[in-house]
Amino acid sequence: MAWELLFKSDMGLLSLFVIVFTTGMSVWYARYFSKKMKEESQQEK
Repeated sequence: MAWELLFKSDMGLLSLFVIVFTTGMSVWYARYFSKKMKEESQQEK
């Protein structure tokens, strides 16, 4: 029933979009900041 509500109702689809978007944003920010920290540490050497 929970899966049906998640995939078939408007609020469920909106919730799913928010979950996917937030997870994607967190992955992107983690990679972005990791890359910037590596660049900064290489410039200091």
